[in-house]
Amino acid sequence: MPKFEPNAILRGAQLTLVGAHRALQNPGLFKSEHYKQAALAVCSGIAIHLVVAIPIVAVKLVIWLLSWVMDLESAVWDDKVVGTLDFVSNYVLQVPFFLMTLMRYITPTLDNMFMESLRWVDITYTQKHKDDDPTTLRPMYYDNLRMYSKGGMSHGKKSSLAPLKAFAIRYGKRTGMALAVYILSHLPLVGRFVLPCASFYTFNKAVGLGPAAVVFGTGLLEPYFSRVKFTADQKRRWFLDRDGVLFGFAVGFYLMIRIPVLGVLLYGIAEASTAYLVTKITDPPPPPAYSEGFAEGQVAWTNKHLFLKLPLDSLDFPVVKAREGKKIS
Repeated sequence: MPKFEPNAILRGAQLTLVGAHRALQNPGLFKSEHYKQAALAVCSGIAIHLVVAIPIVAVKLVIWLLSWVMDLESAVWDDKVVGTLDFVSNYVLQVPFFLMTLMRYITPTLDNMFMESLRWVDITYTQKHKDDDPTTLRPMYYDNLRMYSKGGMSHGKKSSLAPLKAFAIRYGKRTGMALAVYILSHLPLVGRFVLPCASFYTFNKAVGLGPAAVVFGTGLLEPYFSRVKFTADQKRRWFLDRDGVLFGFAVGFYLMIRIPVLGVLLYGIAEASTAYLVTKITDPPPPPAYSEGFAEGQVAWTNKHLFLKLPLDSLDFPVVKAREGKKIS
């Protein structure tokens, strides 16, 4: 079980704000293909919501009219019907977010946004330190990382549909559990215990690697991990060594992207901000030809304590240096 350090969580929350501010300074952010897709997803979600909302409102109106001619005070069927309709309505509100999450596995727009934001972070870093001694500055991230090929582990090929299949399984399990909890909560006698038990189960699972590891491992950090080849064990240890900062960074964005409709737009900012996060918790990657052993060298966050001690106005202080692996023969 990870032990979140309060200082690490606070630094992660600070990186959320600084990363979002840095991303919003990029003049090309809202011109990206992602936001064209986001606008389409929002419009689709609103249209679907209206299609579903009209019959829901009609049914509620019929129940209200029936209450004038029938005694519904002692009846429970009307409450169950209204509760079911509200449940369906709330899930429909998440359709735009589902569509945007799905698009990650179909089009490279979020991946492109991450790389463009990483380039912007390097540019702003260079401009901010243009009067400093060049030998004291950190190496650039974008120039080398863009040369890495995207895909699975180098020692085995995976189907291009594997990430999409994994997403479908994850989302299907989550939806199935939500439906099961909802149905079981209406059972007599045991229904009242279902929600507390489900909440405990969810919390117990969350503290395994931490909510941040779950959110980022399957989402925002995917453009980085699709290029720098980590094994499953290396990735697990990588997250564990950064769990506090990742949790602090994740929690704010996670709450915001759950906001219906608006969350879809914030998802792009979260992805762009992750590029800034990467420059703080990893070393600049070497050229691909010298990347052997680099992933293992990144498992331990070597300058963790130094970075956590930096004052907020010194987050761009160059505390990282290039860490090269062996040349790939």
